Amino acid sequence: MIQQVPHLQSLFSNYLSSHQFDQAPVGLYEPINYILSLGGKRIRPVLLLMGCNLFNDEIENALPASYAVEIFHNFSLLHDDIMDEAPLRRGQPTVHIKYNQSTGILSGDVMLVYAYEYLLQVGSSNIKNIIKIFNKVAIEVCEGQQYDMDFETRSNVSIAEYLKMIEQKTAVLLAGSLKMGALIGGATEEDANHLYEFGRNIGIAFQLQDDILDTFGDPEKFGKRVGGDIVQNKKTFLVIKALEIGNELKRAELNMLMNNTPQDEELKIEKVKSIFNELQVREKSEELMESYLIKAFEYLDKVKVEESRKEPLRNLSNQLMGREV
Repeated sequence: MIQQVPHLQSLFSNYLSSHQFDQAPVGLYEPINYILSLGGKRIRPVLLLMGCNLFNDEIENALPASYAVEIFHNFSLLHDDIMDEAPLRRGQPTVHIKYNQSTGILSGDVMLVYAYEYLLQVGSSNIKNIIKIFNKVAIEVCEGQQYDMDFETRSNVSIAEYLKMIEQKTAVLLAGSLKMGALIGGATEEDANHLYEFGRNIGIAFQLQDDILDTFGDPEKFGKRVGGDIVQNKKTFLVIKALEIGNELKRAELNMLMNNTPQDEELKIEKVKSIFNELQVREKSEELMESYLIKAFEYLDKVKVEESRKEPLRNLSNQLMGREV
């Protein structure tokens, strides 16, 4: 029986609750429970369960792998927060602020080890291949984070480089979750690869949408401050595209704005948005986002299961991409 997203979220939440890190030393494991308790939509573990459920009704077999993915995702967030010196995560103090930086590093380290512990609990003849996929994804996530940090000090980031960075930092974990779930469910290598490409393209589209919403979204619906990327001088797709297509004067103006930290942040946001509007950068970003969405659903169409079994995945994807601007 194909399961809907709320049921899968509930199933995963119950598994997470019954697999808390209650052992000693408390100073090592309490921060892990803390970051895992901060919530979120649990998209990655749910995608892994959905990948399994496309081919198999016994999704409980995939729960350890779904937990492994969630542990790894939160491990990466924990260390990212330290690197970014971020004070908040989902509205709550980050681990290194609530505890301390050394604790954050060490708790993150053991989270990565436990991700493998849970992967090894997967009862699948494909376990070696599943671990290879996980390793590839984990390496690419780290590479994506490094590219993101490198871009902070570079003024000549290309669109191709940016798209590669968001693919590695964001999209591959969504894609890998689907592929691992599919293999646990008994999918063929061909179908598992189609699901991987579906997730990769959806992930890139999702990040492009996030770039657009950060500048043009409704703060009530977006859930965070609009213009935050501009204030932080982030080289999003919108900035890189504007620098690519703007004339020399516009490029100089945008570079000046994006290399300064003015007292009046709202004025900076409005000036950058004005350049984006003049160059129709939002429309170009939305066109590219739509092209990745189309590619994603083309790959989902190729997966050889009944269309009715794909509906929850289609619905979730449309829901993720349907936030109002």
